[in-house]
Amino acid sequence: MASPPVPPRWQPLFDRLALLKAAWPMRGFSWDGRFECIASSFPAMHEPKARAASAEGLPNVWTSSTLSKAPPRVQQLAETTGGIRSGQALMVSDAPGGYFAYGLWWPWGDGVSISMRIGLVDVHPAREPFPSFLELFNVIV
Repeated sequence: MASPPVPPRWQPLFDRLALLKAAWPMRGFSWDGRFECIASSFPAMHEPKARAASAEGLPNVWTSSTLSKAPPRVQQLAETTGGIRSGQALMVSDAPGGYFAYGLWWPWGDGVSISMRIGLVDVHPAREPFPSFLELFNVIV
């Protein structure tokens, strides 16, 4: 059964996320129940392509050294997801109508693998547009 259409206020964001997905160097995303988001892990050799793809949908990048200049809502998101350590990044979309997506860029520390988690801020996974978000990335919960 297909998800209902994406609410119009979310459509610009979903259009950008579709660009991110299309450019993503690794095709598999899976459910991350810890943060109620989707995740993809990939070899560090794909980092340049993954960063370029991320910029398609999540163009605003905050690091441990720049987070203090981020909007309060972004700082709160960083805190609730465990903070940003050196080498990590919190990537966020533009926020038309106050709605936005985020990405947690987490190198594993081994120099070999990186994980990217992508979620929607303040949207419960059982409510739209979250089912449409999961459908976009072909993720089953």
